Amino acid sequence: MSHSPIESDAVIIGAGPVGLFQVFELGLLEIKAHVIDSLPEVGGQCIELYPDKPIYDIPAIPVCTGRELINNLLKQIQPFGAQFHLGQEVSKLEPQADGRFLISTSQDKTFLSKTVFIAGGVGAFQPRTINLEGIDAYINKQVFYHVKNPEQFAGKRIVICGGGDAALDWAIHFSEIAASVTLIHRRDEFKAAPKSIAKMRELCANHRMELLIGQVTGYEVKDDLLTEIAFTNIDGDSKLIPLDDLLVFYGLSPKLGPIAEWGLNIDRKQICVDTAKFQTSTPGIYAVGDINIYPGKKKLILSGFHEAALAAFAAAEYLHPEKQIQLQYTTTSPKLHKALGVKSPTFE
Repeated sequence: MSHSPIESDAVIIGAGPVGLFQVFELGLLEIKAHVIDSLPEVGGQCIELYPDKPIYDIPAIPVCTGRELINNLLKQIQPFGAQFHLGQEVSKLEPQADGRFLISTSQDKTFLSKTVFIAGGVGAFQPRTINLEGIDAYINKQVFYHVKNPEQFAGKRIVICGGGDAALDWAIHFSEIAASVTLIHRRDEFKAAPKSIAKMRELCANHRMELLIGQVTGYEVKDDLLTEIAFTNIDGDSKLIPLDDLLVFYGLSPKLGPIAEWGLNIDRKQICVDTAKFQTSTPGIYAVGDINIYPGKKKLILSGFHEAALAAFAAAEYLHPEKQIQLQYTTTSPKLHKALGVKSPTFE
């Protein structure tokens, strides 16, 4: 490593709602945090899996979508200036002789942190891949699991695989701008919004796109370019479909990944913690949200918020054993008002 590690009091792994609220709770205790996430944007499952679905059980918010929740959390943590390192997975976590932890990511970034908070939900999300030998050579050239720039597909012959919201939404979108759109799904039932399913069927009826029931079973290459994919229907008949780009939306699968190798006490892919500090079997490493397990655990965002608060207090004591950490209230504490950048109200 040529560059020296980023030194920090706290590193949070996971930028979902609980990881974001962990920034807030640490910030109130004057602990600055760096946040690492494997996804390209902040928000975890809220953004990847249900950005527009309503959530009803966040205290004092009768209803909000996943996206609104994340935007509000980002607004709430703004005063604390957390730094985000996105699109990279934590590959290594190694305790150092001085008690700190050396953290390395898949983008070759390194951190030296006194405490670590694992808020990784159900693990790092990776797209479920298409199982065709050698196809990986075409990823981000002609085979895509994410759409970053929709314009690049204008005028192209596109084949889309999948039957969920992402597959249907993009098929509908590209029916406007692509030369052709073929949607392939293994059965004639879809896990998507009813409105999207109806729209897709209407576009097929009007020959603006084509729906094929079956699967991709192979591909043809010419001059190092994918030229056709082999499609096999449910009766076992095959045909070749010419294409420029293949978009695959088989959903995301969480993988505990390297976390499994960090020497933490793990039970059924979840990290064991105590309920006073939400500390793992390694002092200085905490686990909050869906990734942890303890007696009575409920996988709710709301539980994760509570865990983040207690983990922050435990970390403050761990970082400053000589200090008496006082519980202060954001309604009345001038110290917290200063941290939040708000004016202290004067009570008459």
